[in-house]
Amino acid sequence: MILTCPQCETQYFADDSTIGDTGRTVKCAACGHSWFVGPEGTAPSAQARQGAHEAYRLKVRERRRRKSRSIALLAWVMTVAAAGAIIGGSILMRDQLARVWPQSASAFTALGLDVNRFGLEFVDTQAERFFDGTTPILEVRGTVRNLAAQAVDAPRVRVVLLNDEGLEVARALAPVSPSTIPGEATAQFLARVENPPFEAFELELSFVPVDQAQMAMGSPIS
Repeated sequence: MILTCPQCETQYFADDSTIGDTGRTVKCAACGHSWFVGPEGTAPSAQARQGAHEAYRLKVRERRRRKSRSIALLAWVMTVAAAGAIIGGSILMRDQLARVWPQSASAFTALGLDVNRFGLEFVDTQAERFFDGTTPILEVRGTVRNLAAQAVDAPRVRVVLLNDEGLEVARALAPVSPSTIPGEATAQFLARVENPPFEAFELELSFVPVDQAQMAMGSPIS
């Protein structure tokens, strides 16, 4: 006799003697479905087989849907993880990124993250007032340390004088010597301000690229 699996409709040839007079339960080798086959090969009705077949197709669709959803979720997780790694790396390496892409410094600053695009820091800064003849002078001197292991070209040092309300009242620009600072070494700067405003209360130091130094003197401090 010919047996047809009601689940996937795979057909098998079976000897009548293997079924017997009372029938037996058989199992489909293709889909694993088990069903009872009676004498003479009796099996569930055509309507039952159709329902079973539809149920099988629904199961297949559901498995495919779950697989597609799992793949989409995995892709989303990997995308988020990759984006997080890029963002995290950018934050951790923001100083190096700002040196290559100076415009990024303002974005990090807006997020409240300090950026040292020059890889330098001020140490041992001193300010002194005195008279050169009858002219009042303010000298600001200090040391610049290279935090990197490799040599860097020294920028200019911008000195901004602020009043007690934090408003700018004067500024000066000073070169750094030597102009190339070896790795982890120091250099010196000296800024001289003639006739400093009497209301100058404190000073603010920053680095300015050499090619932007003149512009920095003519524009208000940011």
